[in-house]
Order: sequence, then structure tokens, then C-alpha cells
Amino acid sequence: MVSQYAADTFDLGREDFPLAPGENVPVYNAPRSVVDAMRHRHVIGKDLALSALGRYLRTRGRTAVNELQDIAEELKAMPAIRPAVEAVLALGA
Repeated sequence: MVSQYAADTFDLGREDFPLAPGENVPVYNAPRSVVDAMRHRHVIGKDLALSALGRYLRTRGRTAVNELQDIAEELKAMPAIRPAVEAVLALGA
């Protein structure tokens, strides 16, 4: 899947991942990836997006919600994130 992002949010959540000494590739961090999965759930599938969200919350804990909210607010994706986070937390992520 190829996605197009607004220039002002392109670097949001980007980190360098080391491939070899002196070689890095830019990748989006976990919170950005989860928010993007929820934003693109109609393309990648709702089950996969919710699975990514649940796994993120289980491994990072409930304090990770703030990271997701920060990214979601920047990307204007709160309508997709808020109800999903509430549902996953209610189920005992």
C-alpha cells in the first residue's frame, strides 16, 4: 500500500532504523504506525488495525494512550482512534 501524507505531518513519528553501520532507513514509530493503521483500516482491514492497536496497548501499557492521542490529534484522526482505544481498553487490552 502506498499512502500520501501532508508535508507538514510527514516527519511526525519518523525515526531512523539502523540497517548497518552508517546506514539508516527512516521508519514511522509504533504510535504513528498504529494511528495510520486505524486511519487506513478500510484498506488494510479493520481486524488488522484493531489487532495492531490491541497489541500496542498491551505491550506499552495504558500510558501509551497519550502517545496515540498526540499523533492522532496532529493527523486529525481522533474520530477513528478514540472509540477504538476505549473499546480495546474496555475489553482488557
